[in-house]
Amino acid sequence: MPDPMIPAEFIDFLRRSGLIGPSETATGTPLTGGVSSDIWKIDRPGGAICVKRALGKLKVAGEWYAPIERNAYEVAWMKTAAAIDPQCAPQVLAHDPQAGMFAMPYLSPDTNRLWKAELLEGRADIKFAAACGAALARIHRETMDKPDIAAAFATDDIFHAIRLEPYLTATASRHPDMAERLTELVNVTAATKQALVHGDISPKNILVTASGPVFLDAECAWYGDPAFDLAFCLNHFLLKCLHRHQDTPAYLACFDAMERAYGDHIDAAAGPDIAQRTAHLLPGLFLARVDGKSPVEYLSNDADKDRVRRTARKLLRNPVDQLAGVRKAWANELGT
Repeated sequence: MPDPMIPAEFIDFLRRSGLIGPSETATGTPLTGGVSSDIWKIDRPGGAICVKRALGKLKVAGEWYAPIERNAYEVAWMKTAAAIDPQCAPQVLAHDPQAGMFAMPYLSPDTNRLWKAELLEGRADIKFAAACGAALARIHRETMDKPDIAAAFATDDIFHAIRLEPYLTATASRHPDMAERLTELVNVTAATKQALVHGDISPKNILVTASGPVFLDAECAWYGDPAFDLAFCLNHFLLKCLHRHQDTPAYLACFDAMERAYGDHIDAAAGPDIAQRTAHLLPGLFLARVDGKSPVEYLSNDADKDRVRRTARKLLRNPVDQLAGVRKAWANELGT
């Protein structure tokens, strides 16, 4: 019999999809790190795989709910992205949209390092940051202004529920004097329909592999504003400066490398507008990671949080049109 630790719904999915045979056994290990899904490593005769099930209520302190059908859009993003850049997304082995579950190969941490862990240890690889920027730009460029892809990812309600509301709208409730500006960012982002957006381009969802970055956890997939993806990732380089002050120059160099590589690989006509929207949006997301529904877990020092608030609020009041201006404001706050 399969390991009783494995939830029965997972066993049923594995059997229905043929990933384990009627008489085969399997063992499982729950994987940690996410708040929006149950994820298990399944060891079976055919090799280790990973099975993911979307949750209706996310595992955070506050009340945060999201539709489980986002699981189907995650699968669709992986397939679309892999058609553009085969190594940038895991292979989908099986999918049950009704159950909100899918399976993919298990990518061992022994050979596929999590980028978040690398950055938290101070290993800020500029070349890898550039590779991420280039891969992201290729996905955006190849899906830009494509009505069929736009129709397949018309997930405005889901994106609002799990991205715009918990990050920007929730932050506005903590900063009433910034509410008008944050609401404006919500409206501009929601109204921009330009390319396929991953929605959670964060180092915690990027594997460092021998062949380049692999993007995971695309359940926020949406056809909308590519500036969201770029701003969401660049945000983490700024925040990491507070985690390891001594590595601030390396984190800011990664910021520059990703921005530059993205600009080099995106459509030339669209690039300047995307860059401007990214520069406008980034301060809102920066503030959200201390005062939204999903604060970063490695910032516990109130003085550091206040530095984020000070810089973000300044840039929200007086927006800059270039990412270099955001970087400069933060470097000035840090005294670097």
